[in-house]
Amino acid sequence: MTFDVDLLRKDFPILERTLGGAPLIYLDSGATTQKPLQVLDAERDFYLHHNAAVHRGAHQLAGEATEAYEQARHTVARFIGAAADEVVFTRNTTEGINLVAYALGNAGRLGPGDRIVVTEMEHHANLVPWQQLAERTGARLDWFGLTDDGRLDLSRAGQLLDERTKVLALSHQSNVLGTLNPVRELADRAHAFGTLVVVDGAQSVPHRPVDVTELGADFLAFSGHKMLGPNGVGVLWGRADLLAGLPPFLTGGSMIEIVEMDRTTFLPPPQRFEAGVPMTSQAVGLAAAVEYLERLGMAEVAAYEEQLTARALGLLAEVPGVRIVGPTELTDRGSAVSFTVDGIHPHDVGQVLDERGVAVRVGHHCARPIVRRYGIPATTRASFYVYNTPAEVDALVEGVRAAQRYFGV
Repeated sequence: MTFDVDLLRKDFPILERTLGGAPLIYLDSGATTQKPLQVLDAERDFYLHHNAAVHRGAHQLAGEATEAYEQARHTVARFIGAAADEVVFTRNTTEGINLVAYALGNAGRLGPGDRIVVTEMEHHANLVPWQQLAERTGARLDWFGLTDDGRLDLSRAGQLLDERTKVLALSHQSNVLGTLNPVRELADRAHAFGTLVVVDGAQSVPHRPVDVTELGADFLAFSGHKMLGPNGVGVLWGRADLLAGLPPFLTGGSMIEIVEMDRTTFLPPPQRFEAGVPMTSQAVGLAAAVEYLERLGMAEVAAYEEQLTARALGLLAEVPGVRIVGPTELTDRGSAVSFTVDGIHPHDVGQVLDERGVAVRVGHHCARPIVRRYGIPATTRASFYVYNTPAEVDALVEGVRAAQRYFGV
């Protein structure tokens, strides 16, 4: 590891907070990450010195704003190994996936007899849009199930991926189980039948090196707020030829070429998919977040998180009554650790932890089919990032033991 975590934490003033006298231990980065000063300063600097509507004016401020916005696009493209014209700014992962689903439907790419394949571990953002597309087009929705240890059950791959399958949509890394899925393997199989592969990268792009060429997908969506960036900005990457063949998702200003009273033509991607005045300051902030992560090194980020995850899995395994929901080994696994405690509802575990300053997520984590698959009402989830420390992992485990003592189990 090449970065100093103690020094890095100074970039995050919120981590100096205390809650009820206890120091804040923020273990909910899978939901949203904290923001370093460098990101906040970049967004503030844009508003203080360069604020204007992009792509809309000939004056100097408009030029500066447009340059900042387009430079942010280039920065994000570099981060994922893409061309800049393949990067569409969205509000978040959810909007990116909806963009693809609606555009495919509007383009008439699916109909009765076609199939959309998802997985049982999907976040609702990568499930509900495909349910809706299936209803609108008459296509059939099917899915890969899960093994008992939290992996994809690939035994039906030969049935699910064939010439009728038009879309395969899957998460790169599960937000609940932590499972890292074999996207390239499945994409290669799907592409043999001309199937489009849409990947939810919300939990992978912030935590490990992701190169879209190596990934093998056709579309990849992720969110800025889960990778040290501002809220309200996300990214949809798509292969240039595929984006060029899709109709717009939203229409209005900025994405048009020529407008007459009875007809309109549209700009090429990515502008075709960015109707209205875009979230320029947020894009600038996201670029600053990308540069921050690049300075750390994504391989180093992944390696450090693996150390924290190994510590959490090992220590939780020593607590009687704790069940890890998801892989218990580090192979093909990320840093979200979900668990249950015998005799205590996950919400009660979370409450005890919160009283000790430990912020975790409780519930079904916008992935309700997972908890139904494993016959549990919910889980407690700790998700780690670059600013967490081994001592904070220890505090999590001690908090779980405190919950057991409090509830007498």
